Amino acid sequence: MNLQHVFAQSDAIGKAVAILLLLMSIASWVVILWKSWMLRRAGGDVVRSVAAFWQAPTLDEASSRIGGFDRGQLVLPLLQATQAPAGGTLAAAGDRGQQLTRALRDALHGIMGRLQFGQVLLATIGSTAPFVGLLGTVWGIYHALISIAGSGQMSIEKVAGPVGEALIMTAAGLAVAIPAVLAYNWFGRIIGRIEAELEGFARDLREFLK
Repeated sequence: MNLQHVFAQSDAIGKAVAILLLLMSIASWVVILWKSWMLRRAGGDVVRSVAAFWQAPTLDEASSRIGGFDRGQLVLPLLQATQAPAGGTLAAAGDRGQQLTRALRDALHGIMGRLQFGQVLLATIGSTAPFVGLLGTVWGIYHALISIAGSGQMSIEKVAGPVGEALIMTAAGLAVAIPAVLAYNWFGRIIGRIEAELEGFARDLREFLK
């Protein structure tokens, strides 16, 4: 009993479910590998960039130093957002503190959108893959029972093999879902730490420049 045999014995719906699970697995692992690299680099870059900012003697020097550390453009957009808005616009209304609050909030939302990219895909795969695998199992069992009934040889030996093969689809669905769920939770914790660091820097920056 193996996946190749199960796939060969499946009908069009069974093959479609197997292909869908394969595509979901590939997509989740691409996101997992990419986000592992991206978040690992981002965490170190944010810490180094914030430290470089506060160690710089001037704002211009701070911006230059951050550019050398902030490879993912996670801290520099916050500094760029502190530039005074064009006069005569609603963005320029209010005192300097209010302007900085709006600008830094918008910049932080954009940064977090990039950090969160792929999380929805992992959550979707983690929650739906078991049900896709279960669908394949149910359909495989139904297909096997119809074939056995048509042959007129109904016995436990005849049923056990096809049903056991159909259950592989449920295992495949879990194999796709479990890494996606674990990665989603792991990345969520890392993103939470980076978000806290960025929010703290944005708050300090606002207090420093207002």
